[in-house]
Amino acid sequence: MSTDLSFLEEWIPERMDPGTIFVLENKAQLGQAQNPYVAVMSCPRCGTLGLITRRQLCGGEPMICGGDLCSAEYRLDGDDICFRPAQ
Repeated sequence: MSTDLSFLEEWIPERMDPGTIFVLENKAQLGQAQNPYVAVMSCPRCGTLGLITRRQLCGGEPMICGGDLCSAEYRLDGDDICFRPAQ
């Protein structure tokens, strides 16, 4: 299953639909220096907001939703969201 990714140009949390990314301005100041947090992404399944790192944004590392009722696992591939296949 794959879903399209969308980007938000202004920080308006109410407009963060599932699968939306907002890129942060002060990226280098958040998280670890080697892999800082660079954006906020809403889970493509439930819409829970979470910070993502540079490697996650570039597709090098997968993500797991931090929501209480969701455990979606996915990664980014360009403008596509690729969910981990069921095992």
